[in-house]
Amino acid sequence: MTGIGGETSPQPVDKPAVPAVPEPSGVDLARVALRAAKEQAKARGAAAQQKKQARRGGGLRSGARADGRDPMALGAAINRLITERGWETPAAVGGVMGRWPQIVGEDLAKHCVPLKYDEDPEERVLTVQCDSTAWATQLRLLAPRLVARLNEDLGHGTVRMIKVLGPGGPRRGYGPLRAPGSTGPGDTYG
Repeated sequence: MTGIGGETSPQPVDKPAVPAVPEPSGVDLARVALRAAKEQAKARGAAAQQKKQARRGGGLRSGARADGRDPMALGAAINRLITERGWETPAAVGGVMGRWPQIVGEDLAKHCVPLKYDEDPEERVLTVQCDSTAWATQLRLLAPRLVARLNEDLGHGTVRMIKVLGPGGPRRGYGPLRAPGSTGPGDTYG
């Protein structure tokens, strides 16, 4: 249609008919009710079966298939225990302490020994003791590279810092070889 000035007026647009969802009939309702009743009966039967098995000793039976009672290899049992208890990091650090000479080199391993590992998440410090101040100084200089090497083996962030201790020195007590008023052998032990 054209109106005044040659304009066309909009034509009404037919909207597509939305199909009506049919109401469930008696047969459909019966099917839904039957399905729900079957599921409830199945659940009651499973609960009754579990009660019976609990009375008979847990329901574990020997058979051809593997279950939790089967023997396992020692290594697998230890790995399972480590995982269950959350000991992965301490066990890995313990392995590093066992492989210390391969990680730091034979020369350094002869003079520096790992003592302990603090696994507190804020700390994560590996404490190492050296047999002289010269080796302690050398290890302090190598500490950043050693931390990177250890984290490469153990996983990122396992060791944040290496605490280097000098030699322990002799027991500070009075004895026959000590001069009166001396504090010990200064630079060599500390």
